[in-house]
Amino acid sequence: MLVREELFVGDSQDLLWIEGVSDFADSKMLLTISGPSGDRSALISNGVIKYIDVNDFLEAPEQPVGAPRKEKLVALRKGLHYAGYAFAITMLLFSAFSFSGNVKARIVLTGSMAPAISTGDIIITTPITRKAPKVGDVIAYDAKRFNGEKVAIFSHRIIGGDIKSGFIVKGDANKSPDPQKPTSQDILGVVIFVIPVIGKFLTMKALFLIIPSIFGFWLILNAMKNVE
Repeated sequence: MLVREELFVGDSQDLLWIEGVSDFADSKMLLTISGPSGDRSALISNGVIKYIDVNDFLEAPEQPVGAPRKEKLVALRKGLHYAGYAFAITMLLFSAFSFSGNVKARIVLTGSMAPAISTGDIIITTPITRKAPKVGDVIAYDAKRFNGEKVAIFSHRIIGGDIKSGFIVKGDANKSPDPQKPTSQDILGVVIFVIPVIGKFLTMKALFLIIPSIFGFWLILNAMKNVE
């Protein structure tokens, strides 16, 4: 005996009839059609029609357990990779400028210019032939005794004077100006840029700690890559 049933009753645009009887008692059929009114789904089992939402039968793929951790490691490696390239390019450019005499780097050893320039900062200077010093600039100059003997290199701010008769210079943190008035013969360069803190890590003691640490960190990253 054939059984004829109408599917999606009440919707004139989705007229569909199903007819017949399955040879298997436990047979099931999922039917989905698409029409002007959207998608319609029906589950047919043992002559019983049940209208369903097909999305209820879809399962989202499981997210791998280690995915977030792996993504973080990949991001870390990429960051270190690009940082290494950026550092190498910066060093090459700086070396090129240094050899050409356009710039020179010096590590600040005292806090006489704090807080503008602190101990351990690196100052980048350019010759006075490229940048004329003026009041307000910080210059690096050869500090000398009264007998002309060189003592050290000071990096202090110009607060007065001129390049012919000599500039009046003073450390921002000092109470009084320097006794020496540097002229063009004494000035080694005008500060054009300050790199904070880095100079503290360029001492021999710091390098003996940093280089093995970087090497160890690289070994750990490489081992984690092999495990994955």
